[in-house]
Amino acid sequence: MKNWPWYGYLILAVVIFALAFFFYFKPRNEEIQDLRAQREKLENEVQVLKEKKKELDKIEAELVVLNATLKDLEQIIPQQKEIAEILRRIQQLAYDSRLNVLKFQPRGEIKKDYYAEWPINIEISGTYHNLGIFFDKLSKFSRLFNVNNFTINALSNQTDTLTIGAKFVTTTYYFLEQQPQQAKSPASSQRQRE
Repeated sequence: MKNWPWYGYLILAVVIFALAFFFYFKPRNEEIQDLRAQREKLENEVQVLKEKKKELDKIEAELVVLNATLKDLEQIIPQQKEIAEILRRIQQLAYDSRLNVLKFQPRGEIKKDYYAEWPINIEISGTYHNLGIFFDKLSKFSRLFNVNNFTINALSNQTDTLTIGAKFVTTTYYFLEQQPQQAKSPASSQRQRE
């Protein structure tokens, strides 16, 4: 090699550089390009997942609000009739208003799409002022009540605490556990089979 001309060294350097380029640098460069492409792909996936996480967090926050709203609504329109609880509460409201409950007669429920109406015949006696207090307390009750068919009459034997008698129908509501459409579907499927 000592006797080589200068261009021989140059050719040797070019050959070494070409071999290094094709066997070392080019494969490394392809690996680097592949890694960059994978990195970009992963960064895009991470960005998509971050967006989905934001949407999920938003949905979870809405779910918390909706669950709180549902709990509030279940106070107004519960999932079941609760006959004993309603009787106890109305009697307590009447007692607190200094009224006598003479009649508490639940009637049959009237089913609607997702809820049922439950009318209750009530007859009470007391004073006009105390009756007003009773209706005021009933309007502030956590459960929803509507009062219909209201009649008021003066008592024949009046005292200081008993001057009037009132009859009315109060209607409360509750959610149905099973929608009527679901109950009708087996019957309609039997008809189709016949």
